[in-house]
Amino acid sequence: MNTYAATIKVTEYPPHLKHKVIFETFKKLNPSESMLLINDHDPKPLHFQFESMYAGDYHWEYVEQGPEVFQVKIDKL
Repeated sequence: MNTYAATIKVTEYPPHLKHKVIFETFKKLNPSESMLLINDHDPKPLHFQFESMYAGDYHWEYVEQGPEVFQVKIDKL
């Protein structure tokens, strides 16, 4: 079983706070720690944003790919 330093249920946040909470949580991770995102849709736009901001500093892995629930493990490298 995986252990995550943080779990974010994205649907619990208002739209204007979602990415802010996600990126603030990622910044607080220590290298080799992971966070889990749980969402009701595929967070592809977020993945593109991670790639533009943190290329080479993270690893993105789908744990569950819908259709109703998407879970993404994001590791800080």
